[in-house]
Amino acid sequence: MREQYRSEDFTEKDLAANPMDQFAHWFRQVAGGGALHEPNAMVVSTVGSGGRPSSRTVLLKHYDDRGFVFFTNYGSRKGRELTANPYVSLLFPWHPLARQVIVTGTAARVGREETVAYFRTRPHGSQLGAWASDQSTVVGSRQELVDRYEELAARYPEGEKVPAPPQWGGFRVVPDAIEFWQGRENRLHDRLRYIRETPAADWHVERLCP
Repeated sequence: MREQYRSEDFTEKDLAANPMDQFAHWFRQVAGGGALHEPNAMVVSTVGSGGRPSSRTVLLKHYDDRGFVFFTNYGSRKGRELTANPYVSLLFPWHPLARQVIVTGTAARVGREETVAYFRTRPHGSQLGAWASDQSTVVGSRQELVDRYEELAARYPEGEKVPAPPQWGGFRVVPDAIEFWQGRENRLHDRLRYIRETPAADWHVERLCP
């Protein structure tokens, strides 16, 4: 199974001066084109105490010049691993457009106010689900999980304010490198990477062999 990518040129002159501006440009194209069901889906990779990596798909909820934000249970596997080791990788697999964005950087918890503000925007059922699921822990059966949810639904019926769980919140990934990958013919893909030594340093661009 092999696809021949027939994309337009993607060269250094096409890049924005800042990688977050370039990400915003590509994201608008992907989100507006309708080719992807969830363009904000990204693979988050962390490393455990034994040096073993783990990956899972998470939804990006916000991005700006400060970085990329997602939310999770801090007691989940990724939450625990990021607390112990903040180095993280994000991958946006935009295959229908033969594009990928690969981010490496460090993750830190967002402020509680930012977490609560986002929690208020979640659907009522998702708010209850954040309380019902002790993410990444073993559960005896699905019914046990459903029972927890139904107890919460009785306590907080639709329209009633649900408090944000204390063990739940956001991580902001501050990038130190962002690679923009564009598939090209004959596997001569364009890989342009912004990189900086420190968060205060200027970005510079380098081209990688495919």
